[in-house]
Amino acid sequence: MTTEDSPPTVAVTGAAGYIGSRVVHKIQQEHPEWEIIALDNFYLGTIREIGDVTVQHVDIRNRERLEQTLDGADIVMHLAAISGVDDCEQQPDLAYEVNVQGTENVAWFCRKTGAALAFPFSMAVLGDPAEFPITVDLPRDPMNWYGRTKLLSEQSIRTYAEDSFPAHLFLISNLYGEHTVEGQRVTKGTVINFFIDRVFSDEPLTVYEPGTQSRNYIHVKDVADAYIRSAEQLIKQRNQGETGARAYEIASEEDPSVQTVAELVQTIASEEASIDTDVSLVENPRSGETLVDQFTVDTSRTRSELGWEPAHTVEETIRELIRARSGG
Repeated sequence: MTTEDSPPTVAVTGAAGYIGSRVVHKIQQEHPEWEIIALDNFYLGTIREIGDVTVQHVDIRNRERLEQTLDGADIVMHLAAISGVDDCEQQPDLAYEVNVQGTENVAWFCRKTGAALAFPFSMAVLGDPAEFPITVDLPRDPMNWYGRTKLLSEQSIRTYAEDSFPAHLFLISNLYGEHTVEGQRVTKGTVINFFIDRVFSDEPLTVYEPGTQSRNYIHVKDVADAYIRSAEQLIKQRNQGETGARAYEIASEEDPSVQTVAELVQTIASEEASIDTDVSLVENPRSGETLVDQFTVDTSRTRSELGWEPAHTVEETIRELIRARSGG
C-alpha cells in the first residue's frame, strides 16, 4: 500500500488515445514522482512515447497479458474503449468485447489486488434526460449500443468494487479541443473539432436536423485534470481502506445547441482567419440520440469532493484553434 513516502504506481489504459495520452502527460507534469504504466492496443491511438514512458501494446481483452502488465498498479485509470455511437453500431461485437468484457477484466484485476479504479461511463447511459440539471443520480435508459455497453460496465464496476477497492465513475459530457504530446497534435472528430476542421476545407459546417439539440461541452484538458484530481483522492481512499464506487459529473456550464456552435465557429472563422464558411442544416442520419434543447449538468459534487474546476470555454478554444491553424 502506498504512503506519502512511497509514490503510487498508476496504470493508464488507452494511453495512446485522445484523453489517455493527456492524462499520462498531466501526471508527468504534476506528479513526476509517480510511476506510470501506459498501455493501448493502438486501435486508434497514435502516441507511442510520452516523455520517458513507452506505451505498451496490450489489448484489454487478453486478461492474462493485461494482468501481467498491470502488476504492481495502485490505481488503474481505465480509458480504453470503442467510443462513440457510430463505431459501436457498426462493430457491435467489438464494442461488447472491449467495452464490456475488457472493462470486466480490468475490474476483476482491481478486485483481486485492491487497486483503485477510475472509469468514464458517458452521458450516453442516461438516454433522453427527463429532468435538468443532469446528475449521476438520474435513471439509466441508454438509447444506443454505445450507451448500453457503458451501462453494463458501470454496473459491473459497482459490483466488483463493493468491499474490495475504491472506484470513481465519471459521467462525461461531449469532448472538444486538442492538445500536443511530444510535438504531435492529438485530436478527435467530435462536433466542435469537426466544425473547426471544416473551416479549413471547402465543405460547409453541416448541422444535423433539427439543430436545436443541445449538448454540454467539456475540454479534453479539463477531463484530464479531473482524472488527476480523482487519482489524488483515490490514493487517500485506498490508504484509508475505503471501498465501493462513487460517481461524478465531468461537465461545464456551457450547453449550446449544435446550430449555435456552428454559427459561433462561422463567426470566429471570419474574424480570425477571414474565411467565409456556410452553415448547412442536413437530414439527421442517426437514430438513438437525444434531441433535447437544453443539457445543463450539476457538477457541484465533483467540485466539492475532488476540488475540480473546468478552466476552458468553447468560444476561447475555437478562437485559439482557428487562429493557430490559420497562422494568426
